[in-house]
This record gives sequence, structure tokens and C-alpha cells, in this order.
Amino acid sequence: MKKTIFITGASRGLGKIWTEAFLKRGDNVVATVRNIDSLNDLADQYPQNLLVLTLDVTDKKASFEAVSKAKSYFGAIDVLINNAGYGHFGAVEELEEQEIRAQFETNVFGLIWLTQAVIPIMREQKSGHIIQVSSALGVVAFPTLGIYSASKFAIEGLSESLASEVAAFGIKVTLLEPNGYETDFGGASAIQSNPLEQYDVVKKALHEGNKPEDNGVPSATVTAVLKLVDAENPPLRLILGKAGIEWIKHAYSERMKTWDEWQDVSVAAHGK
Repeated sequence: MKKTIFITGASRGLGKIWTEAFLKRGDNVVATVRNIDSLNDLADQYPQNLLVLTLDVTDKKASFEAVSKAKSYFGAIDVLINNAGYGHFGAVEELEEQEIRAQFETNVFGLIWLTQAVIPIMREQKSGHIIQVSSALGVVAFPTLGIYSASKFAIEGLSESLASEVAAFGIKVTLLEPNGYETDFGGASAIQSNPLEQYDVVKKALHEGNKPEDNGVPSATVTAVLKLVDAENPPLRLILGKAGIEWIKHAYSERMKTWDEWQDVSVAAHGK
């Protein structure tokens, strides 16, 4: 069935790939970008099905206005995909205050504004699906990506709570958790803190441990995302990529091991 999909961060990478996939199968798409020219190719191909809006997701007022325009243009919003975001690389000690705030303004606050804007529409429709693009690094954390992981961990907690809050309105919530992909996540779209030489060894080890096969092929995500959008009962969490599955399984295995080892201390701390 034809859907109307609102997606942020659609100018490149996974966002643009998914936007094109939705259009190819006949969905209506509202795609938000910083630079409207980045989607000229798709706008020329799909003039009836694509509405391109410029949006800085950190602007709350503009985010609400974009959602209102989308509703007026297509009459409904069936799916919101909060995809806008970027990676910040830097050890915790290296992070500047403004870098920390900027990471959260885009990755967390921007997502919240769009989510808040779309809920009343979906509640009135008695249906809808909010897809939050988190990360495998929203479940496990790697060195020198702490602030990025912190932003994604925040999205995980927020969205798990949200899912319980809106279920009675017919609204579904999914956390999409990709591992690394062959995009410019670590390149042009990333921010790097000013380095401290004390962390050179840590960064070298992380770089050497990043195997090429751990990074997935972006186009391979299309089938999974279309299946997710079409699912009658979508999962709360969906990992994209085989590397992410292994990272998360290992992390939870280690966590359970530690919690079990310290269970007596934990129970005693209850006090009754």
C-alpha cells in the first residue's frame, strides 16, 4: 500500500538511498535537506511524489513547520524516519563544550522536535510509524566515539519510553541500529576534535581493528528498510549489518557475566 514518508537527512548516504527506494516503488516522500539542490535528480524524476524541504533539524520552529507543510501537501504522514545526524570523533578529554552541545543539538534534540511534531498527526490518524535511526554504537560504545555513542544511547532510552507512551494511539516505534557502512560517515560528514597525542595509541588500535568487511554495503539496507516500513508489527529494535549483531551479542554477554558475578552485592543493596 502506498505510504507517505517523511525522512530527514536525505541529501546523501543511507538517507538518499532510502528516499530513492521509496520513490521507485510509488510512495510519497517528504525529504528534508540542508541544500535543496542535493535532490534535484530525484525531484526531476518524481515531481508528483517528492516534496523537498530545506531544514536544519536543530531549529524547533522550522521542524514543526516542515511537518505541517508535509501534512498539508500529502494529507497524511504514515512514517517518520529521523535520519539526520553526524558522527563526532574525539576522546572524551579532547571534546570542546560547543562540540558536545552541537552533537546533541542535531542527533538528539533535532530528533525530538520532529518526533513531537508528528505525534499529533499520527494520533489523529490512529496510525503511524516513527523510525529513529540510532546506531549499533547506541548499544555498545567504542573509544573516541563517546559523544556520538552518548547521543545514540539517549535516543535509545527516549524511544523505548516513547514506544510505550504512544502504542495505545496506534503508533509504532522502531530503533534502527546500523553498524558501519561504506558512506562518508567517517569522512566529509564527520567532525574531528583537536587531537591530544596521548590518545594516538588508542586511535591507532581502533583504526587497525576496523576490518573492511565490518562496513556494510549501503544499497543492501534497502530491502530491510522497505520490509520494516511495511511490517504490520514492526520490532522495537532492528540491527542493520552482521558486524553490529556480533558487537551487541558480545557486549550483552559481558554485561550479563558482570551482573551475575555481582548479583549478591546488587541484591544486598536493595535493603529488604
